[in-house]
Amino acid sequence: MMAVTADGLIAKNSNHFPDWTSPEDKSLFQKISKEYGVMIFGESTFNTFPAPLPGRLNVVFTLEKNPKPQEGVKWVTGDIGAVLKELEAEGHNKALLGGGAYLNSLFLEKNLIDEIILTIEPLIFGKGLGVFSKDLDAKLELLETRKLNANSIMLHYKVL
Repeated sequence: MMAVTADGLIAKNSNHFPDWTSPEDKSLFQKISKEYGVMIFGESTFNTFPAPLPGRLNVVFTLEKNPKPQEGVKWVTGDIGAVLKELEAEGHNKALLGGGAYLNSLFLEKNLIDEIILTIEPLIFGKGLGVFSKDLDAKLELLETRKLNANSIMLHYKVL
């Protein structure tokens, strides 16, 4: 689940705080992410938030050897498949991927993304980070469109 600008960017750079999305997108993100209960982030994306997302398990892929323990945060490294199996063994049967571009690319490359939810916001950054950071091929089927406000829309796709 990602918010993107009209030119398809998720941030101006890896430190860009996601305060540019609409209140309606933030509300949708909160609702869906709480339904999933588990959010998966790369460390750079996670570090753009002031604190872990409350009411959800924040699973954060890191390169750090001994990251500082934080309540509500599960620091992980290594193979994505092994991490997902560990989450499943802990009783989690679904997770929402929240980026960034590098982690999104790894998950799509390994066919670990079933659906993509994008909110398109009425902004243009011109340069920055896309939803994915690699050359990938995937076909999508549109499941739903929803107008969130006068200028923002949500697109919900199934990955084929």
